[in-house]
Amino acid sequence: EVDFWIIPIIQGFVQIEDLVVNYSESSDDDKSSPETPPQESSCVDDVHPTFLVALISRRSRHRAGMRYKRRGVDKNGNVANYVETEQLIHVHNHTLSFIQTRGSVPVFWSQVGYRYNPRPRLDKSENETVSCFRAHFEEQLKNYKKQVIINLVDQTGREKIIGDAYLKQVLLYNNPNLTYVSFDFHEHW
Repeated sequence: EVDFWIIPIIQGFVQIEDLVVNYSESSDDDKSSPETPPQESSCVDDVHPTFLVALISRRSRHRAGMRYKRRGVDKNGNVANYVETEQLIHVHNHTLSFIQTRGSVPVFWSQVGYRYNPRPRLDKSENETVSCFRAHFEEQLKNYKKQVIINLVDQTGREKIIGDAYLKQVLLYNNPNLTYVSFDFHEHW
């Protein structure tokens, strides 16, 4: 009886743009020089010189919350602050799609306190986490078939406890459709 009053909405972002790729062979320095006369843009295909590019991000309604207040996984396998971003490119009557997901590390963890970057802590044991971790990745694999997991947590500092717990769960799950990569961007900053 209340369906008339309910409006489905998403929390996310959508942008669609036409993109023209200039295949000119001049260098960036030549393009910015005031002495260089403007050149006619040339593309691979003069009939359809544009690409249609769309970027769509959708944030999950499950476990949304403020950073440092909502972390980890819940008993149903939903991770905090989960976002699916899809990049679509339409060119020459073909549409290509690339999907990337991101979310909190799917183990039970939290950060307590109000100060900036509080120390993370594990809230449940390895055995208590296994079923929820499994539920999370079974849903991911159902939707996306194969996944490359890129672990971005600090591998040596205060986040190490979370990264170690994540790797342990991946090893226990042992699914051939998951590829695990640890990338510590703190080392490359």
